[in-house]
Amino acid sequence: MPLRDLLIRIAAIYDATALASKDVPGQALLRSVKEREDLPLPPGFTADGHGGQGFASGTPWIGVYDPAINTEPHDGLYLAYIFSADLSAVTLTLQQGVTSLKKSIPRRSELRRELQTRAQRLRAALPPASMLNWSHQPVFGSGDWRPRSYEAGSVIARRYEIAKLPTEEMLAADLLEASKFLRDVTVAQRIHLQMPDAADPRVEYLPEEHSASDALDGFCPKDSSDYYVHIQGGKRRRTRRHEALIADFGYHSVTCGYTPIVAGMHPRDLVLRRGDGSVQRSWLVEGKTVKNGNTTNAVRQAVAQLFEYSHFWHEKRGELKPYLIALFTEGIGHYAEYLEDHGIGSVWRSGDGWGGSPRAASWGLVNNDSM
Repeated sequence: MPLRDLLIRIAAIYDATALASKDVPGQALLRSVKEREDLPLPPGFTADGHGGQGFASGTPWIGVYDPAINTEPHDGLYLAYIFSADLSAVTLTLQQGVTSLKKSIPRRSELRRELQTRAQRLRAALPPASMLNWSHQPVFGSGDWRPRSYEAGSVIARRYEIAKLPTEEMLAADLLEASKFLRDVTVAQRIHLQMPDAADPRVEYLPEEHSASDALDGFCPKDSSDYYVHIQGGKRRRTRRHEALIADFGYHSVTCGYTPIVAGMHPRDLVLRRGDGSVQRSWLVEGKTVKNGNTTNAVRQAVAQLFEYSHFWHEKRGELKPYLIALFTEGIGHYAEYLEDHGIGSVWRSGDGWGGSPRAASWGLVNNDSM
């Protein structure tokens, strides 16, 4: 039974009012998924079906896993075909495991917020142009905590109406594309899991303690949660938008083929490297938060620090002069051209992705139509 026929058959016979027993036809069909060899899974992937435990789930689903990443839905990242409660549609979604996370975040509203935050961060690691057909936000039509968590935890998704399912070939192509997203997002999740909690002690490492063989070595971004400073008249909260900017761009740079390095680079914000580790030029990144729309001040600070760090931390140490990147929390308008004239590429947040100047595009860090 091909994937298309399997999805149609599940929607036709599944009974959410029955027990989750192997004697129930819909449940038996879901359990058979694990043994099937006729599904168009990407090479090396596995699949299994889920219809609940004890009582039937209101939203049956099929999990699809890359064993090199994850083999269980309780934790980590995986793909899933999740049916709506009325069985009129099924959504292919890149999901985060919720069961293990629920143990540390038992309140359901807080769990959903955390899943949404993580999904947004992971989504930012994917090139916006590749996600044009994957921007669906799932709504499964169930009030149960688990389907609602699936809605919140979806990183990318594509919905299919059962009555209008595409061909088997199109479903297979979509699944293969989703498997590539899964692998890219897994890199971003690995970085996210290295970020310390606010209460954790900070540990600094010497540069020579890090291997250059892994794209994530040396990239330990600072925590981006709110923090407090004491000033005259009381305590004030400050948001670490700067740290979040550096962390998110670090995720993005990995998907563009770079190795982001923070550890041992202070006072520099971020250094990117690319290649086999031989003598090469680096990309020096200075991040700036645009406060109250004041792009002028942010640009001035970025220019000054980029030239200073390039001179003292690279050229004076006998290294090749680095490529320079000014990174901003929002667009900087005509200052992008100004920075280009001074040999500095610029990148800025643009919706869920990144915009940038022609120089940044030539380095493969943004799309050519970002301006």
